[in-house]
Amino acid sequence: MSSSSPASVPAPITGTAPATVSLCAREPHVPADRLVAEMVPPPRFDSVRFGTYIPDPNQPSQSEAVRVLEDFAGGLGEAPGADTGRRGFFGLGRSKAPKTPAGPRGVYLDGGYGVGKTHLLASLWHATPAEPSRKAFGTFVELTNLVGALGFQQTVRTLSGHRLLCIDEFELDDPGDTVLVSSLLARLVEAGVALAATSNTLPGKLGEGRFAAADFLREIQGLSAHFRALRIDGEDYRHRGLPEAPAPYSDEQVTRAARATEGASLDGFPALLDHLARVHPSRYGALTDGLTAVCLTGVRPVPDQSTALRLVVLADRLYDREVPVLASGLPFDRLFSEEMLNGGYRKKYFRAISRLTALARDAARLADTP
Repeated sequence: MSSSSPASVPAPITGTAPATVSLCAREPHVPADRLVAEMVPPPRFDSVRFGTYIPDPNQPSQSEAVRVLEDFAGGLGEAPGADTGRRGFFGLGRSKAPKTPAGPRGVYLDGGYGVGKTHLLASLWHATPAEPSRKAFGTFVELTNLVGALGFQQTVRTLSGHRLLCIDEFELDDPGDTVLVSSLLARLVEAGVALAATSNTLPGKLGEGRFAAADFLREIQGLSAHFRALRIDGEDYRHRGLPEAPAPYSDEQVTRAARATEGASLDGFPALLDHLARVHPSRYGALTDGLTAVCLTGVRPVPDQSTALRLVVLADRLYDREVPVLASGLPFDRLFSEEMLNGGYRKKYFRAISRLTALARDAARLADTP
């Protein structure tokens, strides 16, 4: 935990009203039933479809991914065990419709940050011909949090009736999570649930560069067997032809914008990092409920890896909810040390930088508030 001042907002500027919203003042409690009900694509991806994904003409793997996923969605209309004579999930032979199909029962979208993996995953969720209550969509951390809230057996029972489970940003940060998710997915596959996931790392490479413990590599390989991996090449679309992220603003500009924007929060960055350590990451979405913008003063490099990983989760929740971020201090591409950016979690950190940069662009208009 950093040694920052306990104050959550900067000192008031003369002649301005005090801030009315502070993330540091929020300690949300999220009931388990909300965790289940909210396993749908986030607001940013409410309206995305395969038809709204624009493949890079220089990256044929992007068009191929759309084709495969459209076929995959089309094969999910029948109930498990129904022998309708349709072709298999990937057009390879005819379905014999056993309770547990032979071969991969899911798709795994691998690629760098910003190539549209979440767009495609959400499009698959929307395209799958099943009621929303029979489809689930969540990040890896949200899935593990669901198990923590409901217990393993209840989570299996809750998700076993689904046609599809989509897992975004599938990255194993803890050996215990490796065993937990491997066991959960194995049980769901047995029940006939189709799986889809995104990650920045191929299934057989999960954990590489992060852990030296060889005894759970077997579990990782077991997860790999559940998926057909689809590589999606390309550059970060958030940076294609877009202007550079705006430079940080002054504390005064950020504070003035926060107090002029209804529903905006205002916090000192060090104090927010301290607060995130006291709130479970499963509640970070609820932490941002109702916010129209997040305003931060005094952005500085994060002090350690635990703090950095919590900030990554918050960045994901803000990006999912399209909450702009206006900040003073250092630019977001200087949040993480060189050691962090060269370490095992580098892809998470680059994703966070990419998403926070996009949200900073969205927030530029707030700085012009009179």
